[in-house]
Amino acid sequence: MRNSRFTSVLLTGVTTLAALAVGVGPAVAAPLDPVAVTAAPGDQDVEVFAEDGAISRARVPAASPFAAEPSMSAAAAGDGAVTKIVDNGSTDSKLDVVMIGDGYTASEQAKFRKDAAAKWKDISAVQPYATYRKLFNVWAVDAVSAQSGVSGDPKQSTVRKTALGSHFWCDSIERLLCVDIKAVDAYAAKAPQADLVIVVANTAKYGGAGYGSTQSPVGYEGIATVAGGNGASGQIAVHETGHSLGKLADEYVAEGQEPYRGAEPPQPNITTLSADRMRQDKVKWYRWLGKTSPDGGTVGAYQGAGNYPSGLNRPTDNSVMRSLGREFNLPGREAMIAGFYRHASTVSSATPVTTRLTATDSLTVDLPVSGTKLRWYLDGKEVTALRDRRTIAVSDLGPTGPKPAAHELKAVANDPTSAVIDPALTPALTRSLVWSVTR
Repeated sequence: MRNSRFTSVLLTGVTTLAALAVGVGPAVAAPLDPVAVTAAPGDQDVEVFAEDGAISRARVPAASPFAAEPSMSAAAAGDGAVTKIVDNGSTDSKLDVVMIGDGYTASEQAKFRKDAAAKWKDISAVQPYATYRKLFNVWAVDAVSAQSGVSGDPKQSTVRKTALGSHFWCDSIERLLCVDIKAVDAYAAKAPQADLVIVVANTAKYGGAGYGSTQSPVGYEGIATVAGGNGASGQIAVHETGHSLGKLADEYVAEGQEPYRGAEPPQPNITTLSADRMRQDKVKWYRWLGKTSPDGGTVGAYQGAGNYPSGLNRPTDNSVMRSLGREFNLPGREAMIAGFYRHASTVSSATPVTTRLTATDSLTVDLPVSGTKLRWYLDGKEVTALRDRRTIAVSDLGPTGPKPAAHELKAVANDPTSAVIDPALTPALTRSLVWSVTR
């Protein structure tokens, strides 16, 4: 068993372990950190989930021998065109997912966008995505390939030159679907914003991968590759974003590992501590201990995590960070929501905050998450009559009182979700917008 680390992705069936899943990420500086990577140039660490659920490791190059520059005719046919397939608002207030097609010819770009929309539908059906789906924009970037399909499908010997060089049998592992990272970066940069990148390959064969991102010049948090024609492949991105957005470690045990003897890891879902010690020291997921988790059972301290058979504990017996086709556990769900709010806001408005409002103006704000509480303040004092009103008129603000050159109008929105209980994470659940009002 070759050793590597944590930035990874899960390929999973909806109800079965009968699939292979793969994760890829640059080598990490610390044994348990999926975020801080220091990969050698041209080398990527790979995490592989076999069809029977067994886990192995591999290393693959960042470049692909099957990547090809688009032809002149491909470029003329719209290579690099960007379409917003889910529009929930400005990139400034949303988490932007960029989907790039590979192995789709000029005449197949409509098929790519249909496949991309289907993948997002699968991903956003999973909690906490389902509750927070309006925090996301989704962009499709057309990468026109001269040939249809990807290398390694249907046979290992099948070769197709495509825009991103997608290929199965990466490092001789059939279901490992690798791409050319520089090519992905070039296409991702065409979208207005890229917080996460998903490569949708033109294949029905089950496979995929997940790449780390801290060396990306585009600035996204992760890449997942998925099979556009496979109904279960959306789960690839679900597990991958556990690492990239939630900053979660894997919770499974890799074959052949020795017990963990290192320092307390930084990830919120693995620990060297027992449940009693977490409770005593008030650290990690102690607030969730004893609660029923959506992935089944109760939150505690279960031995084996982060690849190690002992020395590290996980919150629950079997979450999506441990096995295929599972839910996030309570600490994992909390971390994911916090990750969403690193990029997205609880409140937005089509009226720019640079707009100077007058007595005849009205104002509307958008609260993308159901249950969000809204408060309005004029010069620091709450206008209680306007609580939870998304549209107000400046005339609703009441008597003018003293007349300075301008008044400050502030909208404050708070997501009161019970899924986030760590005080260190709750500040991101409250955001505000401020306008100047002249009356």
